[in-house]
Amino acid sequence: MHSTMRYSIFSTLVAAADIAAAQSNAPTDAFMQSCAAFANNTQIPNSTFSTATFVPAGANLTFPNADPSCTRPSQLVAAAMCRIQANITTSATSEVSFEAWLPQNWTGRFLSTGNGGLGGCIQYEDMDFASSLGFASVATNNGHDGMSGQPLFQNAGVVEDFVYRAMFTGITVGKQVSQNFYQMPPTKSYYLGCSTGGRQGMKMVQDFPDLFDGVVAGAPAMNFNNLNTWSAHFLPVTGSNTSETFVSEALWNLVHDDIVAQCDDKDGFKDGILEAPDLCRYQADKLLCSDTVVAPNCLTQPQVTTVNTVFSDLKGPNGTVLYPRMQPGSEKTGAFPAYYNGQASDKSDWIKFVVQADPNFDLTKFTPDLWAKADSLNPFDVATFKGDISAFQQRGGKLLHYHGTMDPIISSDNSPRYYEIVRATMGLEPAQLDDFYRYFRISGMGHCSGGPGAHFIGNQRKQLADPNKPEDNLLMNMVRWVEEGQAPEVVTGVAFVNDTQGGEVAFTRNHCRWPLMNKFSGSGDPNDAASWQCVPYANTI
Repeated sequence: MHSTMRYSIFSTLVAAADIAAAQSNAPTDAFMQSCAAFANNTQIPNSTFSTATFVPAGANLTFPNADPSCTRPSQLVAAAMCRIQANITTSATSEVSFEAWLPQNWTGRFLSTGNGGLGGCIQYEDMDFASSLGFASVATNNGHDGMSGQPLFQNAGVVEDFVYRAMFTGITVGKQVSQNFYQMPPTKSYYLGCSTGGRQGMKMVQDFPDLFDGVVAGAPAMNFNNLNTWSAHFLPVTGSNTSETFVSEALWNLVHDDIVAQCDDKDGFKDGILEAPDLCRYQADKLLCSDTVVAPNCLTQPQVTTVNTVFSDLKGPNGTVLYPRMQPGSEKTGAFPAYYNGQASDKSDWIKFVVQADPNFDLTKFTPDLWAKADSLNPFDVATFKGDISAFQQRGGKLLHYHGTMDPIISSDNSPRYYEIVRATMGLEPAQLDDFYRYFRISGMGHCSGGPGAHFIGNQRKQLADPNKPEDNLLMNMVRWVEEGQAPEVVTGVAFVNDTQGGEVAFTRNHCRWPLMNKFSGSGDPNDAASWQCVPYANTI
């Protein structure tokens, strides 16, 4: 059992007049007064301070004290809201920075956002996205400031916050703050996050199944310990940029073209996007230099070995798959600067500060044979890879899991692997899982956003397919599933010319739910989603 802090939460002295003013149909002046009164009359347990500030629509909030690594110096606010801030003590050595954005146009819904990487950064853009849609939205800094893993070093309290407690605290406190402000509990509770935020959502589903009615988890950093071993193993594979095993960015472009040539037609249409990368068991041997093909248009044998290793599962000594391969296609969406550039990845801080517990540890010395140490530590079950989510199912929860198939940071092969673990553990077939758990592959999407595919799916404001229709997005698909029983059959995505949101549409796709794959029908306009079909195929993972 986790030693979670239980809050008997909140005494409030808000007057009845202020309570009425706080409702979503209140005039702005009354809402402002309600917000001011809330700051004076509400106490958040274990908090060192708390404030409440009215923020009008169109305001540009600035965060002068934010850690620069968070790269969020300001946020334009779309909808009027009452901004609640607090520092909440979680242990003798840790605390979380907490925010709640309580919109004037509240719909009765509650939402928690997530974080990214090892962060330490409140994702204000997600809070604004949710509050503009009428959700009372909350977030925390995950127990420390900034993207570095340094605060995790020899501080179990901060580690526990990072793994689950900051999230749990933000949700429980946030729900009570919302209830006290609006004088009624939220009607439904939702979660939205990607990457580490995806793992956080899955952690709540697995360990705290009563918190949410609907969870949207993207590219989740599950199997976390082995994910970090996998992230760190690329440097020994590629070597430095002076090693014979090193593959330059230009050569990775050559590899990408070869991948497309070998695998792009498996979905029935050659467009540079692999709809089902699991069907591409790529080997780079055909790029080996010869008497007739010479550098720079080929690979040496050590370079071929490097590429083939990158696209092979990371296995333990007994052959067990620790973490699946990097999926083909990701080499075009940022994998080189993240993992293949001959330097230790900044994704390896967990290894340095938690696993090795040595700030001076040379990451070039980390080899995959140390995976067992990382896996055995597993503080507070950060792995987040449990297959039994029956408690979430039984309370009526809905889980929408998605992952871009050109993700250069977290292999998208890990997501269907988790789906299959849930299926095997719970003894359910896909038709039964569909009742509460649906997984969608987003072809051509990078890490949570971007890429050459139809990645505008509405998982973030910057990812809206139609900026003029913010209600038509992935989050509201979840709302319709929870509140109207309308489960998403596909996730519709748009690709824009020059990747310019709201510009000319290049093509559309209806991204399929697992275990179906998207295939061109062979007729019609291939840029039209209607010309593609979700069809069953042999599962090769």
